[in-house]
Amino acid sequence: VQLQAYGGGLVQAGGSLRLSCHASGINFGLHLLEWYRQAPGKQRESVASISSGGSTDYADSVKGRFGISRDNVRRTVTLQMNSLNPEDTAVYYCKVTTRGRDFWGRGTQVTVSS
Repeated sequence: VQLQAYGGGLVQAGGSLRLSCHASGINFGLHLLEWYRQAPGKQRESVASISSGGSTDYADSVKGRFGISRDNVRRTVTLQMNSLNPEDTAVYYCKVTTRGRDFWGRGTQVTVSS
């Protein structure tokens, strides 16, 4: 299983970024897909998830600002992040759970300047 995340970068407060994560080695359409983030000195936290059926869930801190979607043909999960603020600065990871274990992408840095 391989997860490759990309799309991070530096953005000013109020701006937007789109993260994508491509997965291989799994039956992509059958799995829950998740985005997590980890800020310096903090624990990794769940940001958003999307089920195989397309149901979504979000952390309270990002509701109304972030949107998660999936493209089963392209085997990609996307996190659209709008109205970013400095508290969103973190390394963002995509995750899938399969075969009894968690698989993580390498992570992509998102930095929001004030």
